[in-house]
Amino acid sequence: MSTAKDLFIIAMDPQPDHSVGQGDLSLALAGAELIDLLDAQAAVLDGDRIVPGGQPALDDELLAEASSALTRQTPYERVEDWLWRRGRELSASYQATLEEAGQLTRGRRGLLPFGTDRLEVADTPALRRARTRWEDDEPVLASLAATVGIRGPRSEDEPGLDDEAVTTVLAVVGDAVMELEAVRQRRSIENAAFANVWRVP
Repeated sequence: MSTAKDLFIIAMDPQPDHSVGQGDLSLALAGAELIDLLDAQAAVLDGDRIVPGGQPALDDELLAEASSALTRQTPYERVEDWLWRRGRELSASYQATLEEAGQLTRGRRGLLPFGTDRLEVADTPALRRARTRWEDDEPVLASLAATVGIRGPRSEDEPGLDDEAVTTVLAVVGDAVMELEAVRQRRSIENAAFANVWRVP
C-alpha cells in the first residue's frame, strides 16, 4: 500500500471529526504519491523541481501511473504544478481503484466525506496498515492529514521530518490547499454579491 492509499482510507474512516473536501484530498494524494516516488528513488527534487530518477518496479498501480506521468524533459516540472496537474480528480481515481479491489464497500454505513454515496472501508490488511500508521502518528501521514483538516496541526514536541525534500513537498501541499480555499472563498463572495444584485428592488 502507498501513503496516498493510507491517507484516502483514513479520510474515509468515520472516526475523524472533520469532513474532507475532494479538491483538498486530491492535492494531498498527489503530494503523498510524490513523497513515495522520492522514497522509491523514482524521482529527486532539485530545488522545487521534480527530476525523474530510475523507473523501479512499483507494485502499486496508481503509484506506477504517477511515476509514468512525471515530466521527463527539462525544465522539469515544479512541485506545485505537479500537484495541480496530477491531483485533478485524483480522489475519484483512488475511490474507484479501492472499490474495484474490494477495499471499499457500499451501502452499509459511513458517508464519503466529500460526497453522498454511502461507503465504508472494508476490514482488510490495507485498513489495518493505515490505522497502524495513523495510531503510530507516522509523521508524513499525520502531516498530510493535518493539511486537509482530518487532525490538528502537529505540535513542536512531536518528532519532525529530517528529509528536506519531503518537508518541501509537504509545505507546497499546504500552500496549494490554502490557495484552493482562497479560491472557494472568493467564488462564494462573488456568488453572494451576484445574488444580491438580483434582489435589489
